[in-house]
Amino acid sequence: MKKFLTIIILAVLSFGLISCTGDKTASDRLHKVALTDDEVRDINALIGKNGLITRSYNILKDETDRALSHGIDVPPPGESGGYEHEKHKQNYRDMKNAGIMFRLSGDEKYARFIRNMLDAYADMYPELGPHPLSYNQRPGKLFHQMLNETVWLLNTAQAYDSIYDWLTPEDRQKFEENIFNLMVYWFTVENPHEIDRIHNHGMWTAASVGMIGYVVGNQDWVNMALYGSKKDGTGGFLAQINELFSPDGYYMEGAYYVRYAMRPFLFFAEAIEKNQPELKIYEFRDRLIRKVFYSALQMTYPNGAFIPVNDASRSMDIKAPGMLYGTSLLYYRYGPDDNLLGIADIQNSVYLNAAGVKLAKDYESKPVKRPTWTSVEFTDGADGKQGGFGLLRTGEGDDQTVLGMKYGVHGLGHGHFDKLHFVFWNQRREIIHDYGFSRWVNIEPKFGGRYLPENETWAKQTVAHNTVVVDGKSQNNGNRKAADKMHADRFFFHADNPALQVMSARADDYYPGVKMQRTLFLVEDQALEYPVVVDIFRIKSDKIHTYDLPLHYRGQYMASSFELRNHRDQLKPLGADFGYEHIWNEAEAEPETSGWVTWLDGYRYYTWIFSGTGDSKFFFGRLGANDPNFNLIVHPLYILRQSGKDHVYASVIEPHGYFSEAEEVSRQADSIIRYVKVLSHNDTGTVVQINGQNNLEWIVTVYNGDKPDPEAEHEVYVRNQKIQWIGNYSLKKY
Repeated sequence: MKKFLTIIILAVLSFGLISCTGDKTASDRLHKVALTDDEVRDINALIGKNGLITRSYNILKDETDRALSHGIDVPPPGESGGYEHEKHKQNYRDMKNAGIMFRLSGDEKYARFIRNMLDAYADMYPELGPHPLSYNQRPGKLFHQMLNETVWLLNTAQAYDSIYDWLTPEDRQKFEENIFNLMVYWFTVENPHEIDRIHNHGMWTAASVGMIGYVVGNQDWVNMALYGSKKDGTGGFLAQINELFSPDGYYMEGAYYVRYAMRPFLFFAEAIEKNQPELKIYEFRDRLIRKVFYSALQMTYPNGAFIPVNDASRSMDIKAPGMLYGTSLLYYRYGPDDNLLGIADIQNSVYLNAAGVKLAKDYESKPVKRPTWTSVEFTDGADGKQGGFGLLRTGEGDDQTVLGMKYGVHGLGHGHFDKLHFVFWNQRREIIHDYGFSRWVNIEPKFGGRYLPENETWAKQTVAHNTVVVDGKSQNNGNRKAADKMHADRFFFHADNPALQVMSARADDYYPGVKMQRTLFLVEDQALEYPVVVDIFRIKSDKIHTYDLPLHYRGQYMASSFELRNHRDQLKPLGADFGYEHIWNEAEAEPETSGWVTWLDGYRYYTWIFSGTGDSKFFFGRLGANDPNFNLIVHPLYILRQSGKDHVYASVIEPHGYFSEAEEVSRQADSIIRYVKVLSHNDTGTVVQINGQNNLEWIVTVYNGDKPDPEAEHEVYVRNQKIQWIGNYSLKKY
């Protein structure tokens, strides 16, 4: 029955596939996606002589030899995050590594390991149906989702190419008929939606089909990989590149997912360059591959961790496999770059190929300095006209201060309802943070390692982010399809002056009839020890609403300018839905016209100084309500609540002082800035007064009109006094 089904499938495909077995010999077949003979020679010449190459080789050899010592286990499919799932993942890693080791060493034990592993899969795979635990995802057969199966194929294709000439014609026929043909059929005929889908899943599917297509010499598979299941350009790899990335290389799903999409993106690009150089893939769309990689590098904090945008782990960093491969590859394909040498210094490893050889040689012969990224604004959307992401930076190295704001597209299924949300990095840590996703990756007891229910009820909701919530509901009423049809808009971005950097963006009608503009300043001043954030958030509506501004922080509350009413006897959630059901209402206060609250985080104090009105309310919240399985990471937050039609939240976040338990030292626990007041706001501009100790006084203005212009003159009256400024903003110090 198994052989009959295989024959039927091959006939239906009509790919003209005759297994490449027996057609080529070791002497006339070049490796398609594995190491070439020249690469093998160059790498071996550096082992024991070049530090990066030697270290990378030794790590690979140790890992691979350890895998060989454990033997081969190809279990039946199992739960996500469970032993079976993880074993199949480890198997493709081990096969790929063994392929590289076989090419470098020539030791047949590595080739036998791959062959025996593929033997086991060839015996099992034809009998498998769709994975029974897919949970509404596109199933694979080995894995609960097809995505994992495409990752398996992309890696295994490289292993297969490494031993292709070593195998017998009978081996190759068995593996291609019983694994690769069936797998490609599943990806392109049974489930063509995935290869045509504009998504990181689609990127992996296209790349995996193309990689194995090159290895077995099936150009029809390669064409589907490049142009989609219909081979008309509506899907496939080139459509992914055209539609997933902005002209700046920014990826709509965020940095966490771009490092994942980066792996198939770069591996397949290199395979295309080797096999079809006439496509000039590295020049495609104005060298977009380079822009994508550099945008990913810049979407990091100074410690190398990716800034969490949308569904994201807060611990994923530039040591991820795709980034490691990309550092070597871009250095090789686009020319030397000292920043990439600095990244390699952090990664402390290179990929073992021609690209890794080039980088490793230069690393030992040139001075290496850790990279310091500068302020940058990335456009979003394929046309670059759908908002963006702004990053303001000051300082150098690990002690750099970073302020980021999101104002682009939703981000597909991994998007969060968080337009005009911001994060703040200071003191080598994320001070005002993004929760990221609610997921314990690959930990089986936590819902099989998949996204937890709280990812929907908390992590994606607006109140889980540092942006305004209207009437206790999430943007777009929490509807992803509605959110996908919208985007926020950049208003202006100025970062030429390191002491006064500013970005402004708008998000209109994410709540019907409500228009929002947020302007964030990163300011340095001799009167202040560290850079401060000035935040002016203007809301305009024809109807009365309740507005909540949450601020998510870590650390320990120290003091505030207002009296607290603690709920000592009984804690209740702040609401019933849209994430509020997960927030314990621990205390409340009425801060009146202006207020401040101070907390300690690490070695530094932080104070949030904000404007208020007579009916302002302040909530001390803590995450963890309605969490029966303790899935949520508990942290505190503040919420400043106002009611009305038009309103401006004006505030400052000031880092200050020093605390050391070991030294028993605490200094400047009080902030310099003590008072923030909105003097005026209308359709022309907003005027904010900021006062503090030692006669500190600032007047901050922001343009609120339709078209920003750095040369235009503006004026606003405050109690019959004319306030004038030129450009989109001003900050005057008195």
